[in-house]
Formats: sequence, structure tokens, C-alpha cells
Amino acid sequence: MLDLFLVLALALVLGWPLGHYLSAVMKGAPMRGDRCFGWIEGPVYRLLGVDPAQGMPWQTYAKAFLFSNLMLAGVVWIQLMCQGWLPLNPDGVPNMRWDLALHTMVSFLTNTNQQHYSGQAQLSYLSQMTCIVGLQVITPMMGLALVAATLRGLFGGRKTGQADAALDVGNYWADVLRPAVRVFIPVAMLFAVLLTTQGVPSTLSAGPVAHPVDASAGMATQKIPLGPVAAMVSVKQLGTNGGGWYGPNSSVALENPSPLTNLLQCLALILFPVAIAFMIGPFTGRKKFSALVLGTMLLMSLLSATAAWWLESHPAVASSQVVMEGKEVRLGVDASAVWSAFTTQSSNGSVNAMHDLLTPLTGLVAMSNMLINAIWGGVGCGLQQFLVYLLLSVFLAGLMTGRTPELFGRKVEAGEVKLLAVLVLLQPLVLLGMTALTLSLPSLTGNSNPGFHGISQVFYEFTSAFANNGSGFEGLGDASYWWNLSCSLVLFLGRYPALILPLIIAARLGSKRVAPEGGGSLQVETPTFALTLIAVVVILTLLQFMPVLVLGPIAEHLSLMAH
Repeated sequence: MLDLFLVLALALVLGWPLGHYLSAVMKGAPMRGDRCFGWIEGPVYRLLGVDPAQGMPWQTYAKAFLFSNLMLAGVVWIQLMCQGWLPLNPDGVPNMRWDLALHTMVSFLTNTNQQHYSGQAQLSYLSQMTCIVGLQVITPMMGLALVAATLRGLFGGRKTGQADAALDVGNYWADVLRPAVRVFIPVAMLFAVLLTTQGVPSTLSAGPVAHPVDASAGMATQKIPLGPVAAMVSVKQLGTNGGGWYGPNSSVALENPSPLTNLLQCLALILFPVAIAFMIGPFTGRKKFSALVLGTMLLMSLLSATAAWWLESHPAVASSQVVMEGKEVRLGVDASAVWSAFTTQSSNGSVNAMHDLLTPLTGLVAMSNMLINAIWGGVGCGLQQFLVYLLLSVFLAGLMTGRTPELFGRKVEAGEVKLLAVLVLLQPLVLLGMTALTLSLPSLTGNSNPGFHGISQVFYEFTSAFANNGSGFEGLGDASYWWNLSCSLVLFLGRYPALILPLIIAARLGSKRVAPEGGGSLQVETPTFALTLIAVVVILTLLQFMPVLVLGPIAEHLSLMAH
């Protein structure tokens, strides 16, 4: 329990200055570091042929976002299928099969990092450093760029001085490059150095060959995979990317060797999402709005993490051996439960214990965190989803009080509500539809567990993909054509509509006339509205999935109690 409060306290203390610095970077105003960073940013802008000072309407911004994703997708997919022929492959890793390469590309392009492969065995050093780590740097900055554009649109866009100009939501290329160069990469380098000092590998040499002590293992020698692990772990934790250099992620001692590295990596899970919540105040000029977002997220985080810790410490089966199954002895139950809560609250998905072996109700907490996807959420995309809940709460509160729904003086009308409805309906249609299809075709999908836990495995996999989380119940045999292709579709549907539709809604609102706020206006920056928002989150994301949660983790918990 001490881990929980220590991580949250450190995140709040470090998130405040980081959030204010992020705000200054995203505003694009002159800064002291311009001369230092300009020599990096300038050539990139010239290579792209863009003017970073040139504003964009939402249509141009969204097109630039989709175009950059399309270009990256082609390069990464081809490289993964050709990695066996490329350099920096001392272990002789072969090319990836096309469907696995497709899933890996889509997974990392969508900031999900869902792994249907084992990194140390199926990726070359070159693929890890360019395809994987490269996307882990770029994709969270894309999410941050989209939410910055959405916030600008929500408050009327950047001022251009031209009355008839289209609403300016920023410059996409500058919004991606500036935070990457000025914030994310420097912080990631610092974390990588700290991890290296604790023994996380950081080398381009091939791993050593060891001789197993136990001759009955059936192996004369064993190759110990190494590589530039520290840099990848730093980036995957800070960018809410997830995944890992090694298949079991941060449960491997080489990736997470000490209590200090476990604390640092757990802190990194939520550091940038917390900083983005702090960023809202100076970025928008509304400190109370920032307090609403931060306070709501913090309350949901505390409730979720406390529930995970308590449920994992009090299982239905009173056996310490069962509790420790799937967990590292050097970390224990508490650290594993807290990590499972933060990694699913933040759309990260990395693990330091096997989620498949969590108690059923702890697994339920992890699923609920991903269904909400806005407790902290991913870099940018978490706040984007929070804004969706905010707008829905404004609409419902307006209906309940008999007022025209308004947010910051701008009316929320039928057009915006229809777009919100698309986002609300898309999640259950995709998750429940794909889960039902998978369970009804066991011969095609290869379900490994026909019981209650099997339902949880399938639902967790699709929920993780849709929430851009990436963790999984790894008892599921997911390295198949069905899972690679079906999850690729879910990954796509969970990422792009959730980023682009809120931008469209914000741009529509920002183009409307601002009505003066008075005594009859709905006040959203209050504790009462925060509780209303949490109630809307619970109703929309948990109650509509109650049947599958009852058939999965709840039924499994009851069956364990019965035995």
C-alpha cells in the first residue's frame, strides 16, 4: 500500500513543473531553449517542407495526422518482414510472418504495444531500436498533439487576427516535434541512465551463452538475450506505450532488476498523464478546469488502485501459493497489484506479473480501468477520452436541469451529440461483437480455456486492443492469423475515431458564438459536477458491460469460492 501512495505523491510533485513546461512547449511561444533545440527541429521542418508557424484548420490537422501514420505504417511493416536480411541482427532473428508483422505495426503505431511475439526471440536489434522504440517516441507525441489541438478548438482556436479565417487548431508537425525533442526524449534519456545504473542491459553486443546448472532441463547451453534494453524500457514506460524488450516484460529481472527500478517504472506509468492534467491550466487559462480533470482522475485512480491491492491480498482461495502464482517473489503481491492498476489506468499495458494469474476480481478491476480508459489514460488520448465523458456529462446534466447544454459558454447541440453517440456506441459494438464471434468459433480462434476464465481471456484481449493498452491474459494463444488480424482491426477502431472525433466536436464548438456565463449557466468546475461525471463514467463504461463481466471474472470468483 505504501507503493501506491509513494508513486502518486511523486507523480504529483514531478507532474506539476513538467506540466507547466509542457504547456509552454505546446503554446509555441519563444523559449530560452530555442537556440539549443532549433538546430534539431529546423532541419526536420525543412525535410518535411512545412512551416511550423502556419496554423491549420481541423481538416488539415487530421489529414496530416493520418498521412504521417500511413507513411510510418508502410515503412515499419516492410522492415519487420525483412529484418532477417538487415544489419544489427547478431542473434540471427528471422523475418516476421506478414500477419504478425501487420499486427505488430498496427499495435505500435496506435500507441498500444500489444505483443503477439516475444521480443528477445522474434525482433532484431535494428527492429527494436527503429520500428519499436521509434514508434514509442512518435506515437505518444501524436496523441499529445491531437489533445492540444482539441483544447485549442474547444476554446476558440488560436487567434490569427483575421475575422473570416478558419478556426486555427495549431500546426500538427510542430505539435509532434516540439514536445518530442524538448520534453519526452530528454526525460527518457534521464530515466534510461537511471535504469542502466541499476543493471538494466544497455549494449549492442550479442548476449552470452550460459550452461544450465540442471542437466535435466534438456539444454546443453542457453543464450541469454541482451541489447539496448534500458532505452526501450524508459521510452515504453514514459510514453504509456507498454510492451517490453522481453516477452514477460518487467517481470524479467534483466528488465526490472531491483525495487528501485520497479518504483521508477511504476512512477513512469503515470508521470506524463499527470503532467498533462497539470498542463491544462496554463495552456487554457482555466486553472479550475485543470483542477476538475486532475481531481476526478486522481479520485478514480485511488479507488481503482486500492481495490486492486485489497482484492489481490484477499483472494477467494486462501492459499499463499495460489496468490504468488504468476508473480515475482522479489516483488510480491502488493507491488504486482499496484502495477496492474496503474498500467491499466494509464493505457500502458506493461506488466511485472502475469495478469492471467491475478485473482478474478483484480482482473475485473484491470478490465474496468481499460473500459473507462480515462482514469489517467495514455499520453494525450486519455485526456481526449476524458473530454468525451465531460461533454456527455454536460449534455445529460443539461437535460436533467432543463437547461440548454453548454460548455464554457458554447452550446452542445444535436450535431455534437451525434458524434458523441458514435463514440459511445462504437466501444460495445466492437468489444461485445468481437468477443461473441470469437467464442462462437472456437475451432477457428483457438480458445485455450472453455470456462469462465476463457471468456475473460477473450474479452480482455479485445478490451486491451480497443483501449490502446496492450496488456493481456497471456494464457491465450494469440500468435495466430485470427488474433493478429482481428486485433489489428480493433486496434485501428480504438485509436483513430477516439482521437479525431473529439477534435471535430471541439472545432464545431469553438466556431460557435460564446454566450456570457451567468447564474443559469451550468458550472462544470465544481466537486458536484465531478461526481456527476464519475457517475456517467460508471454507467456508460461498466453497466453496459455488466453481462460479460458477470459471465467472466465474477462467475470465476464465485466458482472458486464454491470450491
